[in-house]
This record gives sequence, structure tokens and C-alpha cells, in this order.
Amino acid sequence: MDAHRISKESGLTEGHWWQRGKDLFLTISLTESPLAPDYDRSAMTTGIVHIGVGGFHRAHEAAYLDRLMRRRSGSGPGGGAAAAAGGSCLEWGICGVGLLPGDARMRDVLATQDHLYTLVLKHPGGLRDPAVIGSIHNYLFAPDDPEAVLALLSAPTTRIVSLTVTEGGYNVDDATAAFRTEAPGAVHDAEHPGEPTTAFGYIVEALRRRREAGIAPLTVMSCDNLPGNGKVARTAVVCQAAMSDPELADWIDGNVAFPSCMVDRITPRTTRADVAELRRALGVEDAWPVVCEPFTQWVIEDDFPAGRPPWEEVGVQMVDDVVPYELMKLRLLNASHQGLAHWGRLLGIKYAHEAAADADIATWVRAYLEREARATLRSVPGIDLDDYISTLFKRFTNEAIADTLFRLAQDASSRMPKFVLGTVRDNLTAGGPIRLGTAMVAAWALGLEGHDENGGAIVVDDPLAEELRHLMAAQRAGHGTAFICHEGIFGGLATNERFRRTFVEELEALRRQGARARPRPMPAHGHAPSVRASSVSRRSSTVARRAPPPPSALLGPVSPPGAAGAGPRRPPAG
Repeated sequence: MDAHRISKESGLTEGHWWQRGKDLFLTISLTESPLAPDYDRSAMTTGIVHIGVGGFHRAHEAAYLDRLMRRRSGSGPGGGAAAAAGGSCLEWGICGVGLLPGDARMRDVLATQDHLYTLVLKHPGGLRDPAVIGSIHNYLFAPDDPEAVLALLSAPTTRIVSLTVTEGGYNVDDATAAFRTEAPGAVHDAEHPGEPTTAFGYIVEALRRRREAGIAPLTVMSCDNLPGNGKVARTAVVCQAAMSDPELADWIDGNVAFPSCMVDRITPRTTRADVAELRRALGVEDAWPVVCEPFTQWVIEDDFPAGRPPWEEVGVQMVDDVVPYELMKLRLLNASHQGLAHWGRLLGIKYAHEAAADADIATWVRAYLEREARATLRSVPGIDLDDYISTLFKRFTNEAIADTLFRLAQDASSRMPKFVLGTVRDNLTAGGPIRLGTAMVAAWALGLEGHDENGGAIVVDDPLAEELRHLMAAQRAGHGTAFICHEGIFGGLATNERFRRTFVEELEALRRQGARARPRPMPAHGHAPSVRASSVSRRSSTVARRAPPPPSALLGPVSPPGAAGAGPRRPPAG
């Protein structure tokens, strides 16, 4: 039963029932909630093993499958016809797998709640749209029993293994696209393939067992924000296999499908306030609910030789080529998040919706999208890119989400190469503008020094933080382009004279003018105009909520270029 049906049956409107929900429910378990799924979870079997269960997986893949199972049971939209036409889809239940020490908490929470949890969609204006998700029916913490995980991955009924292990979790070098064979986890799993510790070690060993037993290979589906995430997953699995068994690696490369997909739903970290609000509103105890925006999109390359759920029934776009959608999302939405995060943190701003509502930041980010990022994109079937960009800002300014810039800035050393530097490279090749993208790099670099313009601390959570701080110290001491000489992040960009020159200009301008004055104005081409230090407005973290003018008003006419292993901890995706 969904929120809409509850509101109708209770005589309340959807805009009011959340606030009065405490009058409708006593303290009950999730299994007793009217929001719980009405399909038979006792009949569910594992068809999908998901490695890296976090907030995003539970707001996205698991939510889509729950919607599908409800529809096939007859309770969801169009459910009657669907139930009559094609079975329950309960064979596609999800078993989550955790590998990292921090995953033990997910094991414990889900076990106490019959693997149920509440997903709350936060609409602008205060409306909350909750549902209890039931598509995850089991969870295995690999360190407890590695053999149980291997047995499940090797079972004929398991046909898909999906992954959210963060952008940095694939053990693939951003600059060279090569698998890091020297990584401790990779070395261990190559030397002890029957006792894996990484996601890819487990997948390789399971595929070996399936091959030896004559069981069809499963499909490996990355759901992380990566350019060509299917190809990256293939590289990680095949290269891990090659370290111990080259013949197996060749077999995997020739027989296992690695479909790419594009995923999209802004999903901030769950807070104590979210837990308390849910308790007050619905009278349920949920130790780890998930909150997210209403918008969701999933585009998947339709390559599943072992079979798949009929995801298209619940709005998933099954396509032959994901690349246009993938680049659109990574280079527009995810790059925007980097711009909001690094520019906003320099100004002492805490939340994404505050940064997106700031006229200067919004104008700067939108100009980057329209002037530099969009020119590198292919046409996207069924998508108007102007509308897409406008929709992004509507999503970003949803204050109910309260997504933090700290979250968006996490692991920037992995995210910036994937979301921003590819655009810079393409524009360098095409002779197009690079100043705004390079300025984003400069804002990130300056934030690594650890303080904003109001004297507040900028907390950095990045596995390469110390290395990058040393490089910034060297740069400040006079070693001109020390920061961008980190080969693992920038690759050949460090030797590009135009990029080097632009980076130095933008970093110096940020130091001299400040992050408030720097974006106003910033020209499309050439050097930035001189802005006197006395004109710099160093304000408090209170955000000016005036409507931003169009980018052309401050920044001049838009001139597109002439040519068109689970290692680090997992921040939520989005």
C-alpha cells in the first residue's frame, strides 16, 4: 500500500496526512505497517546479489524492484494486468553483501527489521511520500562467512551481481584506465583466490566455480557513477582473474556480460532527525530509513544473457547504447555537484540547496554547463538538454533534501577526473573553452588548504587528502603547477600548456579576489578582468536567495567550441 492510498482511505489529503500520521498509527513494526509490501516475501528467492548496500542502492535499484513486485502482485499501478500476464517476479529478490567493517551495521539493522526499511521521498514544500521496501530479503556480511557468499554467487538461481562500491572502489587508475595490480587487496586475492576479500575477488572465484560446474555465467552490473561503468567493471574483473588464472580471464572476457547503466537519484545521508521524524509521523521504529528526492532515472544497456527482471514495466529505460545518457548525467548533474561543493565550501555554505540558490554560484555553474560541458555531449534520445539543465536547478534547490556539500565533496580525487576533467580534455582537443572547468579545479585545490573565506574549517574526506595538501603547500611555496602534476588524477593534463596556464591564473585570481568576487564576471575566453581587492564581498555563510540572472547577463555570450575492489568507504551516490 502506498502513501496515496493511505491518504485517500484515511480521508486526509496527501499534503496533510504526513503531519497527522501520528494519529493514524501506533508504534508498530515495519512488517505491521500499512506501507509494507503486500507481496509474499516468504516466497522470494535470490536472483540478484548486490555488493555495497548503502543509501543509494536502497533508494534506487531496490526501490525499482519493490515497485515491480508490487505491480506484479496486483497492488501497484497497472498491477492487475501485469499480474495476469507474467508471474510475480519474486525470483528476483536481492541478497545484499557487505565486505567492509562498516557494513556490519547494515547487517545488524536489516536483520532486526526482517530486511525491511522505509524509503521517504522528500518533496519541496514539506510533503513526504513514504513506503516500506521489501525487495531485499537477505544480507550477508562476507567476513562472517566468505563461503556462504561464494556459494550464493555460484548458485544457478543467481543471475545478476550488481555493485555500488563508489567511483574509487574499482581499483582502476583514472589517468591510464589500468587495473592497479599492486593494490594489497588485488595481490591477496590473486595469491589466495579461494579466500577473496574484494568485490572482484569474490566475483572471479564465483565465475570460476560456475564454469567448472557447467553453470551459466552471471551478469555483472555496475551501478556506480562512472563513465563506461560496464567497461570499468569488466576491466576490474578480467584483470583480477588474469593475476591468478589467465585462461579464466579470457573465458570471462568472452562469456560474461557487463552492461553499462546510468543511475540518478539524489540521496543524502540519513540523519538522526530523519529517524525521529519518521517515528513521530508514522509511529514506526526504523533504525536506518532512506530519504531521497522524488526524481529518479535508470537507463540500462539491455545485455543480460542469463535473464533479467522486466524493469521497463516500472520506468527503467532499456537501451542499446547508454553512453549519451551516461555522459549527460555525469558531465551535467555530477559535475554541477562538484561546482556547488567546491565553490560553496569556500564561501562557508553547508547545504547544496543553499549553494544552488546563491545567485553567483548558480550563474557560474549554469554557465559552465551551457558553455563548456554541453558542447562535449552527443544528442540524447528523448532528452532536451536545455530542459534537463533547468530541471537540475529545480532539483538542487529542493530544501527538503538538505544534501550537504561535505558529502558532495567526498572523494573528489576520484570524482573530479570522472565528472569534470573529461570535459576539460575534450574541449582542449576541440579548441573550446576550458576556463570555468579549470576554475572548478582551482576551487577544489584551494579548499584543500582547510579553511573557507570566513575563517571556518573545511573538512576534507578523501583518501588522497594528505598527498594533495603537500602538493598545494608546494604550489603555494612557488612550485607553479605542483597540484596538477598528480599523475593519478590529471594524467597528461599537467603537460598541457593551456591547461597549466589557465589553472595558475584561476588559482591566483581566487586567492586575490576571493570566491565571492571571482565569478562576477568570468569571461568565456582569455584572461579574467582585474577585480580590486576592496571590491571583494566577504560575507557570512548566510545565503543570498535572490534569483540568479541568466548566465549571459554576467558572463557574456555563450560561445560553444567549434567541434562539437571495494576499497574506500562508500559515501552515498547521487
